[in-house]
Amino acid sequence: MAYFKKKQMKSNGKWYPVSVTIGRPVGTDTVAKKLADLSSLSVGDVLSVLKLLGGVMGDYMNNGRSVKLDGVGTFYYTANAEGQGVDSPDKVGAQQITGTRVRFIPETTRDSSNKVTTRSLVSSDIFWELLDDEIPAHTVPDGEDSGGGTTEPGGEEEGGSPL
Repeated sequence: MAYFKKKQMKSNGKWYPVSVTIGRPVGTDTVAKKLADLSSLSVGDVLSVLKLLGGVMGDYMNNGRSVKLDGVGTFYYTANAEGQGVDSPDKVGAQQITGTRVRFIPETTRDSSNKVTTRSLVSSDIFWELLDDEIPAHTVPDGEDSGGGTTEPGGEEEGGSPL
């Protein structure tokens, strides 16, 4: 089950559903245990690979490559140069870059007409529930601690659509 809150946009005064997360993030140890249960690997083996994954992906992206993980999606860098425009192409340089972001595109499956039929990490039977101020007690599976989390909306792009 996924959760949303109602949010009024300052720019146009209209109301939109905005996704929210609840509780603390699921940690690496919990993910490793679940992957070990679903495979023939030990928790230690899975944990070791997961802890190395970010560094390995960063190495490839630092060398100008994107990283595609089958069943997950593609990760790649984008550069920000907000307010750093120049008047001619010969003046464009790395010094204009003010930040780097990691972007992610979930893996998709397409039908014969090239229409997206599935997107990894997004359940085809997702159920959205309005989250009031109280976090439902049944929402934290596998004994994860639900304390300390936030119901604040997150992940919005500046100047982008709230949807």
